[in-house]
Amino acid sequence: MEYRFKGLTDQEVEHSRKLNGSNAVTPPEVETFWDKLKDNFKDPMIVILVVALVIIVILAATGFAEWYEGVGIAAAVALATLVSTWSEHKNEQAFQKLQEEASRIKVNVFRNNRVTVIDLDDVVTGDMILLQPGDKIAADGKLVAGELKINQALLTGEPEPVTKKSCSPEAVFEDLRELENPHLLFRGTTVGDGEGVMEVLTVGDHSLYGKLAQELQPQDRDGPLRIKLKKLAQDIARFGYIGATFIALSFLFKQIFMDHHFDMGEIAAYMSQWQVFLYDIATAAILAVIIIVVAVPEGLPMMVAIVLAQNMRRLLDANVLVRQLLGIETAGSLNLLFSDKTGTITKGQLEGVRFITGPAQDYPDFQSLPPKLRFLLDTALRENTSCVIDPHAPPEQRIIGGNTTERALMKFIGAHHEPRESGSKPELVRTILFNSSRKFSAAQIRHAELGEITLVKGVPERILEHCDTYYDDHGDPLPLSEDMKDKLTDNLEKLSEAALRLLAIATSKTPAEENEHLPVPLTLIGFVGIRDEIRPESKPAIERVQEAGVHVVMITGDKKETATAIAREAGLIASPDDEVIVSKELEAMSDQELKSRLPRLKVIARSLPSDKSRLVQAAQEVGQVVGMTGDGVNDAPALNKADIGFGMGSGSEVAKEASRIVILDDNFSSISQAILYGRTIYHSIQKFINYQLTVNVSAILVAFLGPFLGFRLPLTMTQLLWVNLIMDTLAALSFSGEPPVPEYMKEKPKDREESIINKDMWSSILFTGGFIALMCVVFLKSSTIRGWFATEESYMSAFFAFFVIINTLNQFNCRVPHLNLLAHIWENKGFLRVVGIIIGVQIVLTHAGGVVGDVFRTTGLSPAEWAWVALLSFTIIPFGLARKAVRDGLGG
Repeated sequence: MEYRFKGLTDQEVEHSRKLNGSNAVTPPEVETFWDKLKDNFKDPMIVILVVALVIIVILAATGFAEWYEGVGIAAAVALATLVSTWSEHKNEQAFQKLQEEASRIKVNVFRNNRVTVIDLDDVVTGDMILLQPGDKIAADGKLVAGELKINQALLTGEPEPVTKKSCSPEAVFEDLRELENPHLLFRGTTVGDGEGVMEVLTVGDHSLYGKLAQELQPQDRDGPLRIKLKKLAQDIARFGYIGATFIALSFLFKQIFMDHHFDMGEIAAYMSQWQVFLYDIATAAILAVIIIVVAVPEGLPMMVAIVLAQNMRRLLDANVLVRQLLGIETAGSLNLLFSDKTGTITKGQLEGVRFITGPAQDYPDFQSLPPKLRFLLDTALRENTSCVIDPHAPPEQRIIGGNTTERALMKFIGAHHEPRESGSKPELVRTILFNSSRKFSAAQIRHAELGEITLVKGVPERILEHCDTYYDDHGDPLPLSEDMKDKLTDNLEKLSEAALRLLAIATSKTPAEENEHLPVPLTLIGFVGIRDEIRPESKPAIERVQEAGVHVVMITGDKKETATAIAREAGLIASPDDEVIVSKELEAMSDQELKSRLPRLKVIARSLPSDKSRLVQAAQEVGQVVGMTGDGVNDAPALNKADIGFGMGSGSEVAKEASRIVILDDNFSSISQAILYGRTIYHSIQKFINYQLTVNVSAILVAFLGPFLGFRLPLTMTQLLWVNLIMDTLAALSFSGEPPVPEYMKEKPKDREESIINKDMWSSILFTGGFIALMCVVFLKSSTIRGWFATEESYMSAFFAFFVIINTLNQFNCRVPHLNLLAHIWENKGFLRVVGIIIGVQIVLTHAGGVVGDVFRTTGLSPAEWAWVALLSFTIIPFGLARKAVRDGLGG
């Protein structure tokens, strides 16, 4: 296609923007911080804490509890609402901002007598926009050139494309909202097929989409990880209710029956002292409240928000844009990936490297062709393309639009450097654009030298089958015999086996019909050989993904021989059992046969868009978690249907919209990074849960056993609230910074039904929590340990410090599953900072004295006393290592 519209000047653009407004659409109202906070107060966990707060306030007012215990619970409520709400709100804002910056839609527009690329928001009324398949329409307007098939499902809900035809540039329409109008185009709809130029009539909030956008509400959809976490939180809360009730009743049972030797007379005397009895009931209530507060995982939602936000930013640095958090949450479970070849496994930098004529003569470049043949090829490629040639632009920017193949063909004939071979500019009559279903494109033209002729390009076997003549070196058509076809086919197969992609070029005297059938018979001009080299990083990336238990299948439009050669080079085919099939073979298979052959399938050649959707459905029906890559309009259904759709950054807007993740650099290596980070997020959350539940188990056991050991409250409510506060917030920060570890890619994919707490975590939680509780019992009952401390006050203050520090050091055990506790520690420096902060604050709290000392029941310790605390706390490290060693020895 030649450059034809002057477009607006810079001055006209500014004037239009002032007169008609910006093309930016005011976003719909989103949930504010206060809305989120209000919703969080409806959470069952928060309701429990509020009820506990009311009980403590009543007890404090009647003298059975201290005022600061109510303040402590209020702090826990604030943690579970204000802090987590603010974190979630802030991270959502950051997520939206990153999306806006990284996924802005680009528009090809005629301005200043040339074609230029601008952001969608910069479009103004009066702009002339070049539209091609896959483009999302940027504003409302009229089609002034070309013919398009438009998907208006966003506005009408109807999936069937509608045909839009060009009208006179002077045409005026009274109703600019008439969706059925065959000349009007609307923002948000997409070009399914065809090519044309639109004049913008309405922009921004004044467009039909802009008005509807004000009524659109963002949709929330929980991924499998969040569903698992919600269920876990409910189970923990339920455990808290039961545990709190049990411990309160156990305490009363001890006070009423055990302490009075089950003697009814003593029991009656005890109960007659109603003040003492009421005090014990209040203490039981306080114990119940403590258990509930400790058990409720207030920090879990905040931790999830933090870890998702941090890894989302890291992924963006790795050229992976997360459009829906559901995508990255699911990535760790991916076990089957259907991947495009061009630009993903290969570089996507296509280069025309040879030309083969009808008699099988091989030319190394365009300039070496005989003049007549060169003229025919130049005309056939320039006039049958979606590319726009802008002669006024610098050579490297002269070829605009089209796909990578068409741009490679334009470069092969030197369209970015050289003018047209000869002759005047032909008149374009009708076009049939290429798509993977037709496997050819055609352009009917009226040419001064060639007359009325149809130019065709497409896959070699489809074109060659219908060629009965070929052009000789003088540009004269000669008969193409079956022997010549066989010789050509043999040569082409050898080139295909050398990973060379081939495209056939031909002409026909038959018009390009609106029914879009191949115009036959054809006269062959020849075949352009195109090379697309494997990305150097593709093979190791594919190996990493396969090691991670992900079955990779390459889908390509190339011939079987070309696809097989590339798959071997990329490491996809390594066994004689690996299968390569073409689309026709796939079509002939029953669904049951396809499912049975999926484990051996490695390559689908000459694929059709419908193949992708069928493959996804078949894989999902056998329980696979499926990923699909795509860049074209026809890929959108499969991308949307897959568990994770990976859209390509260079692809159509339709494909990106249908995807949950966009690979900005189209690189397979970036897909492997997305899988790795998905697993990293999962592991980080598991580490936090492991750690938090261990703290909960140990705290609840100590609270339960304390009264039976002679300590009414070994840890006061305020102390436990402090433990809860630092373990929930600071530990969330420490684990959220965990790095992506290569060893995660050696694990099997997570089953979608798998519990987030695995067998090893249960072992860690129960055994480690039990060990910490046991050490607390030893600390409280050992006369030897009691003798290490000068006073009763310093003894109980040391016990509080011991409980905090032993749980803090357990973070080292929880962050790695193996014996090397310092593995990758410097890649998460925040972890060491958090551990240091917790221990430092605990030391300050212990020595603070005054009101703080009264509130937390602490007094200063001598260096020797701190040394004993440190020594006893450090026992958690060898215990954790011993547990892992036993587990490894037992093969667990």
